[in-house]
Amino acid sequence: MRAVLKIGGSLLYDDNGQIRIDRLREYADSIKSLVKDGHSLVVVVGGGKPARVFISAARELGANEAQCDWLGIKLARNNAELLCAALGNLAYPKIIDDYDELEVAFNHGKVVLLGGMVPGQSTNAVAAASAELVQADMLFNATNVDGVYDRNPEENGSKKLDTVDITQLREILSSEGIRAGQYNLFDPVAIGIVERSRIPTVIFNGNDPKNLKRVFSKEKIGTRILHNKNE
Repeated sequence: MRAVLKIGGSLLYDDNGQIRIDRLREYADSIKSLVKDGHSLVVVVGGGKPARVFISAARELGANEAQCDWLGIKLARNNAELLCAALGNLAYPKIIDDYDELEVAFNHGKVVLLGGMVPGQSTNAVAAASAELVQADMLFNATNVDGVYDRNPEENGSKKLDTVDITQLREILSSEGIRAGQYNLFDPVAIGIVERSRIPTVIFNGNDPKNLKRVFSKEKIGTRILHNKNE
């Protein structure tokens, strides 16, 4: 399978903002196992708590949103560097910062890693655009919740959805922020790319890296985004 994996940056840090070395190693081991099984991977890593801390500080100091976005981009790339180190020779040695370069790197047969790309585009959108560019069979989004809920999962009575229509997903997530550091589950740009290219997408809980093997094995975990009622 040719696939793009988005790993939320929040999965790589504990509550105190310390790097979870164990989690990075577990993800690296899972990715190595998938490559051994014959899968080709592009991995996009988010910025997580450090990005939000830097963005908040920059905003208080008077930075504009583009400057805040650049901070998030740089920190996401740093997280990608950490995973690159854990993967060793299995990884393409440079964190990709250009979509033209992505096409070239992917043809080397290595795991290709990315962080952020350009201001105004979340790492979810980067993952969606990467999936479109390399003509991925699947886009997998590892996040810190079990999948998509019909409302904020912290609200009483919220229900996890096993599948969600792309239009319904847009409605559910319409209240999410679009400022730097506020791209949570999926943003409008990511939704638009997934919709136009009809990219099969699964959003799942990445707190257990073993779930990566499960979604690649087509186990029914997380939430699958549907593009028509017959899927």
